[in-house]
Amino acid sequence: MTVFYILGLLFLALVILIPLLERSKVRMSEQQMGKLGRWVWPLVMVLLITQLLYLVFAR
Repeated sequence: MTVFYILGLLFLALVILIPLLERSKVRMSEQQMGKLGRWVWPLVMVLLITQLLYLVFAR
């Protein structure tokens, strides 16, 4: 049942956030997106390693 609550909240957030983001006047240049894009993969790797360590040491 909890899964349905989570899915419902995610769907509701999408229904609310997508129209707000489309109306937003904030536009990013290619250079700004490139700067932010360089941070995505290292942060994903840090999160994966943290999750792995949590799973290993939590048992």
